[in-house]
Amino acid sequence: MLRRPSFQFQETSKPFFSPPLTCRRNRSPEAIAMSPAAAAPDERIRSYEDFVRVHAYLLAAAGIPPSLHERLYRKLADEVFDGGEVFAVEPCEGGRQRRLLLASERPVGRESDVFLVDHAWSFRLADAVKQLREVPGLAERMAALMCVDLDRRVELEESDEQDDAKSGSLEHVLQVLEKERTRIHERGGDSAPWLELEELGIDDDMLVALDLSAKFPNLVALNLWGNRLQDPEKTMQELGKCGRLKALWLNENPVLGKGIDKAVLDGLPDLEIYNSHFTKKAGAWALGFCADIVGADNPCSSVESTLLESIVIIDLSDRCIHNLPEEFSPRKMPSLSKLNIRGNPLDQTSSEDLLKLISEFTQLQELEVDIPGPLGNSAISIIESLPNLSLLNGLNASSIIESGKHIVDSALQPRLPEWSPEEPLAERVIGAMWLYLMTYRLADEEKIDETPVWYVMDELGSAMRHSDDANFRIAPFLFMPEGKLVSAISYTVLWPTRDVHTGEECTRDFLFGIGEDKQRSARLTAWNSGSMGNNFSQVVFVLLQKQKWPHQPKVYAQVMDVRFEYLLTYPMWRTTDPKEADIIWVSMQVDSEVKNALGLTDQQYTNQFPFEACLVMKHHLAETIHKAWGSPEWLQPTYNLETHLSPLIGDYCTTKRDGMDNLWIMKPWNMARTIDTTVTGDLAAIIRLMETGPKICQKYIERPALFQGRKFDLRYIVLVRSIRPLEIFLSDVFWVRLANNQYTLEKTSFFEYETHFTVMNYIGRMNHMNTPEFVKEFEKEHQVKWPEIHESIRSMIRRVFESASAVHPEMQHPFSRAIYGVDVMLDDRFKPKILEVTYCPDCGRACKYDTQALVGSQQTIKGTDFFNTVFGCLFLDEQTNVSPL
Repeated sequence: MLRRPSFQFQETSKPFFSPPLTCRRNRSPEAIAMSPAAAAPDERIRSYEDFVRVHAYLLAAAGIPPSLHERLYRKLADEVFDGGEVFAVEPCEGGRQRRLLLASERPVGRESDVFLVDHAWSFRLADAVKQLREVPGLAERMAALMCVDLDRRVELEESDEQDDAKSGSLEHVLQVLEKERTRIHERGGDSAPWLELEELGIDDDMLVALDLSAKFPNLVALNLWGNRLQDPEKTMQELGKCGRLKALWLNENPVLGKGIDKAVLDGLPDLEIYNSHFTKKAGAWALGFCADIVGADNPCSSVESTLLESIVIIDLSDRCIHNLPEEFSPRKMPSLSKLNIRGNPLDQTSSEDLLKLISEFTQLQELEVDIPGPLGNSAISIIESLPNLSLLNGLNASSIIESGKHIVDSALQPRLPEWSPEEPLAERVIGAMWLYLMTYRLADEEKIDETPVWYVMDELGSAMRHSDDANFRIAPFLFMPEGKLVSAISYTVLWPTRDVHTGEECTRDFLFGIGEDKQRSARLTAWNSGSMGNNFSQVVFVLLQKQKWPHQPKVYAQVMDVRFEYLLTYPMWRTTDPKEADIIWVSMQVDSEVKNALGLTDQQYTNQFPFEACLVMKHHLAETIHKAWGSPEWLQPTYNLETHLSPLIGDYCTTKRDGMDNLWIMKPWNMARTIDTTVTGDLAAIIRLMETGPKICQKYIERPALFQGRKFDLRYIVLVRSIRPLEIFLSDVFWVRLANNQYTLEKTSFFEYETHFTVMNYIGRMNHMNTPEFVKEFEKEHQVKWPEIHESIRSMIRRVFESASAVHPEMQHPFSRAIYGVDVMLDDRFKPKILEVTYCPDCGRACKYDTQALVGSQQTIKGTDFFNTVFGCLFLDEQTNVSPL
C-alpha cells in the first residue's frame, strides 16, 4: 500500500509535477469548486462528519456514491494509494498505448471500493512548453506515460544488452531452455513444450546452435518475437525441423521482410497461428488458444471436443481471419456466450451466411464486431437477426433499437500519438498530451477563474481507455484537510460502476454524460483514427445636455467605464437616481428585469441595441455573416463547435489530406482579451478544448501581414445611430496592437502569448505606437498606400453591419445608440479579415493619447476629446472626427 506526500515547485506559473512513487506534496489550491462551508475559518477536518459537511457540494458534483463517502474520507485522510494492489498496467498497440487491467485475484463489485489517482502534472496551457523544458524529469516522465519515447527506450535497452554480457549470449539462452525442460519434467514427460524466447538477442547462428528440434521434439509453440533473425534460409532450416508447431511468432525480426512467410506456411503443416494471425489451417487448437484454454501455462498439442464445449468467452479480434474455422460451430461450442470478431476481414463468407451461423449460437449474449463490417452496415439489422443478443459492441441492444443507431462502437480504434525521431521530448509530449489531458477551473462563490487548469493523471489513471460501456467512472476531487481552499489537494477519484472480473480491462467513458445531442460521436474523434442578478456595480448612467436637451444634464455613475475626466466638456451634473437620466450608458445588458428593478423606461436612450448578440458574440457574428453573404473572403472559415463539429472535422481532414496549412484558432463565444484562446493544428486538441466552454473554431491566418516581423491587428471604433435604416460612422481614431515577439509558426510557439496575440493591456508588456507613425513605417516597409487599405477595411466593416441589418431587423430601436470595437487583421496580400466585434470597447488608448487623423483634414485629435466625439455623434448628430460608412 502506497502512502506518499509530495512536493511543490515554487514557480510563478504554479506547475505541479508528481514524480512516480515518491512523497506526496502539499499542492497549490487548484480547486474545481468550493462549497460555502469551505470558506469558514478554522474548519480543520477531524472526523468523517467534518469531511461531509465541508465537501458536501464537491461530493455531489463528482457523483461519488454516498456508500463510498466514508471509505473515500479514510483514504484521503491517510493518503492511501492502493490501486497498485488491485490494478496492473500493460502495454498494447505495439507499445504505443497502455491499458489498465484488474489484477486482483478476487473480482471487484459495483460501487464496492474507491481509489485515489494522483495528478502527475497540472498546469495552465500557456505554461506547458516552459515547464516541460525547465522542470527536471517532467518531459521524461510524460513521454514515458504517453508512450512517445519508444525509440529512446529501444536505444536504452540495446545499450543495456551490450553492457550485460549474458544478454543475447548463447549461455544465457541455454539457461532459459534448461528451466523450460525442468518445467516439462515437473508436468510430466509427455507434456508439449511451449517456448517463450522473446527478446533474447537470438541471431541466425545462435538459433542453429540451440538445436531446438532435438531438445524439444514435441514443441507446440515457439515465441521468437523481437530477436535478431535475418537469414530466411537458416531460420527456416531450423524451424522446418519443428514439424509439430501449432503457433509461431517471428514478429519484429529482420527476417520478416525477406520472404520467409510463404516458406513458414508451406513448411509447417500443422501451424494454426503465425505472428498472432490465423492460418488457413486454423482449427480447434487456435480456437482453444483464443479462449484461453491453451497457452504457455497449459500447453497441449490438441484440443479435445469436451474442451471446445466448455468455451463461454472467445476473443477472435485482430486475427486476420478470412474464413472462420470449421470447428467454430454451435454444435461444437454450444456454451458460447460472448464473442469478439473485431478487426477481421471475414471476406470469404457473405454477411448473410455469417449472420445465419452466429444466430445458431443460442446462448450468445454479447457480440463485438466492426460496423460497418462483415455482418453488414447496420447495428439494428444485426440485432434483428440475432434476437437473443443483449449487448452489441458493449451497448444494450434494446437501447440501440430505441435510439435508432445504425453504427455503434464501444471500443474505438485508438488515435495513437505520432512523432518523429528528431523531435525533442517536450515537443512529442505537446503533440500527444491531448489524448491524456483532463481539465477543471478554479471557482468559489464569488467568481470562476477564466483560465482552466489542465492535468495529466498518473500512470494508473492515464492507462484507462475509453468504452461506451465503461466499467469504471472517474471524477476530479478537491480535498481540503484544513477546511480551507489554501490547504486544497487535488485528486482524481476512481470507482467501479459494475462488477469487474480478474483480467478484465478497466475502462471509463471519456465523454460521460455527453450524448449525441452534444455531438458525442464527433467529439470521440479526439481519441479516435452568471446571470447579471442584482449586481449593478458595473453599470454607468450618463446624462448630458447641449442645446438639443430641454433641461440641465444629470449623471449617475458607479463604475467609471466611461471616464468622466475624459467624458465631455459640455455642462453636466451627476444624479444618484437613474430614473432621472435621459441617456443610460451601460457595460452590461439592461434587460426587462434590470429596467423594472431600476424603474427605467423605454423612452430613455441606452448604449445598446436589442439582439446585438448577433454581432458581439463570435458564433452569432459568423452565423449572421454567413446568412447575409455566404462565405466572404474577409471572414475566415468559422465553425460553432457546439453545433458544427462534424463539418469542421471534415474540413480539417480534407485540408490535411491536401497538404495545406491546417492551423486553427479556438475562441470562446463571449470572452474578450484572448482569454481561453488557443492556436493549434491538432484535431484532438480542438475537440478537447471544447471542454473548457463553448467556442468557435476559426481557420488561423497563417500568413498575416507583419510589421517589422511581428503580428498586429487594428482596433476600429464604429458608432451606430440606427440599424434600419443603417446609419453608422467610423471614428477617425483607430489604433494598432502589436505582438511583442517575432512571428513564427514553430509548433511550440503556439503557447507563447506574446508571439501570436496582440492584446497586451492585460498580459505581457504593451508597447504603444502612435497610429500615424505606424502607418508611415508600414507603407515604407511594404511599399503600399494606406488609403487603399483603409478603404477596403471601411467597405468590409460596412458589410458586417449590413449583415446584422438584413438578418436581424429586430435590432432596430429608436432609443438605442451604440459604440462597437471592430478588430481587423490584414493578410500577407493586405486584404482585411474580420476578427470580432466588441460591445462597449475599452477606449483607454483613444482617451490617453493624442493622434492625427489619417483621412480628411488630418488634424490633431486630442485624446481628452474622444468621448466628446462619441456622444456628439450618437446623441447630437455631430460628425466631428468621424466619417459616415
